[in-house]
Amino acid sequence: MGAFDGVDWAGFWDDGDYSRTTYTEPAPSDTLVAEIEAELGVRLPAAYVELARLRNGGGVERGWIGGIYAIGRTARHSLCGAAGSAFWQQEWGYPAIGVCFADTPSAGHEQYVLDYRDCGPGGEPRVVHVDQERDYAITPVADDFAAFVRGLLAVEDDEEAEAAEQLADDLDTVQHGTLSPVVQRAIAAAGVPEAERWIRRLGERIVRDKGFFALHADPQSFLMYDAMFWLYGHLATATSRDDFVHRAEGQTGYDRPCYELMVPTTFVAEPYGFTTAGWAPGFLDDWWDHRTEAEAIVAVDGGFRFAPAYATQLVRVLGAL
Repeated sequence: MGAFDGVDWAGFWDDGDYSRTTYTEPAPSDTLVAEIEAELGVRLPAAYVELARLRNGGGVERGWIGGIYAIGRTARHSLCGAAGSAFWQQEWGYPAIGVCFADTPSAGHEQYVLDYRDCGPGGEPRVVHVDQERDYAITPVADDFAAFVRGLLAVEDDEEAEAAEQLADDLDTVQHGTLSPVVQRAIAAAGVPEAERWIRRLGERIVRDKGFFALHADPQSFLMYDAMFWLYGHLATATSRDDFVHRAEGQTGYDRPCYELMVPTTFVAEPYGFTTAGWAPGFLDDWWDHRTEAEAIVAVDGGFRFAPAYATQLVRVLGAL
């Protein structure tokens, strides 16, 4: 039974032109394998040869790896190619502990190496990571080549599980997280209790669209900024963009309203749940500039508010969520 029988390789290999032309060669014959082993001075792992007969080298789409080198000498990134194992050891100073067989996106500053120090040239080497930037520090990665590849195959499953967990956590945040004290006061002042439902539905749309709760410069994020500015307007009139966006210097409570304390930032002493737990103020700058240029935000006595027609339209849009 082969090391990779039944493996689904979908999404593993990079099928782009660069990968195909610089890493990949035709499946190696027994004769070529023997020649490459003689040139390298070691026996290659059986799993490496097995993989090469399924696909002989290529860029990899999983984990911190650029590509696996072909068993051959014609592709630039093949074991005995122009940028093969000997090149990295002779030109870049990688330790001669075995065979450099894969690189990373670090442009040569890291290599994955078949380490024959313990097993000898005819044994089963372990896989190590060598970091040129850290004085060629050697870190064990896998007991053998097959385990190394299986670990790469598992990366997608781990990433999918993490993404699913984050989606579930952030959906819980927007569906059930307590609102900021500022937002709660603003909803009460507006006399529109259904505004909480609007905000939660908008938050859910954002999470389902992105996979997580974060606000940027996209239309749904702009709508959330709109909702917060509309609510803020029931508590205060913004004298400037910064007056609306940022908390006051030294402010440690929610008494003074501002966007920063409505969604992105929560005080440890009095936390709330409906929060992105971080933000980039530049996105608020983009939103403000866009709304003022469109005359949705207009100057009034003492500051800035939504134009009445825009506020009416906004309430309709939020209510339809």
